[in-house]
Amino acid sequence: MTERETTRLVAWSQELRRVHSRLREALSVTRDSLADGTSGEAATRELLLYCHGFCTALDGHHQSEDRTLFPAVAAAHPELRPVLRSLEQDHSMIAHLLGSLRDAVDRAAPPEELDHHLEGIAAIMENHFRYEERQLLAVLETLELTAAPGEALGPI
Repeated sequence: MTERETTRLVAWSQELRRVHSRLREALSVTRDSLADGTSGEAATRELLLYCHGFCTALDGHHQSEDRTLFPAVAAAHPELRPVLRSLEQDHSMIAHLLGSLRDAVDRAAPPEELDHHLEGIAAIMENHFRYEERQLLAVLETLELTAAPGEALGPI
């Protein structure tokens, strides 16, 4: 294996860490916009934008993993299929929570309710990311996958 191939293989684990870091930051920005307490139409539009961007990014990340990354991991490491099923179940639960947040934002729910949704998503998301990193980072350092990073990990 060439140094370039090794660099690309190790890059999958690094790319997953980067994606998780960007999603954590997007959630933080969204929560900060809510905590800002600014009222009025401009603040509502800003919160809608942040929530929409965060929800779209997180959902896209999980869909890409389910469609591209996880099948490649399962093919190379069949012993990880139970872990992948658990991660996919998390994706489904997080998608449900994101849908509830979108509904709350669309009906202009009070800030306390929106923060409750974001807090729940933050807790599940962080637990999911940590588990995924513990279970998959070492595998991703040796995974041979020819997909583009956006295809495997989402367009963020």
